[in-house]
Amino acid sequence: MARQPYATPEQLAAWLGAPAPTEAEHLLARAGEDIDSALLTAIYPVDDDGDPTDPQIAAALGSATCAQVEYWLAAGDDGTGAAGKWDSVSIGPVSLSGRAASTSGASGVELAPRAARALRRAGLTPGRVVTW
Repeated sequence: MARQPYATPEQLAAWLGAPAPTEAEHLLARAGEDIDSALLTAIYPVDDDGDPTDPQIAAALGSATCAQVEYWLAAGDDGTGAAGKWDSVSIGPVSLSGRAASTSGASGVELAPRAARALRRAGLTPGRVVTW
C-alpha cells in the first residue's frame, strides 16, 4: 500500500473549486484509507516508501481521494459513513430511525462514483490476483 496522503488540502481545494474545509487533512487521510481498501489487490510499481512511481497512477490516486472527500461533503458526511446510514438521528435519549440503504463494493468500502471511475481509468480496479 502506498503511503498517505494521496492528495493535499491544496489539491482538494483545486478539485472542489473552493477553499478546502478546515478538517481537510483529516478527511483526506480517511479518504486515502478507503482508496487503499478498494485497492487491496491492485498491482502497480512503488518506490521504497510505498509511493507509486508512475505519475499517472499517483494522479489517479490523488483524484480518487479528492473525489471521495467531495462525495462526503456533498452528502454531509465526515468520512465515518454514519451520515448515510440513518434517515434521522437524535443524541438526546438516543433515537435512530429509518435505516437507509447503502451499497459497498467488493472491498466493503462505499466509493464515490467519481473516485471509482478514476481508479478504473488508471487500470487499478477491478483488482486481480497473480501468482508468484
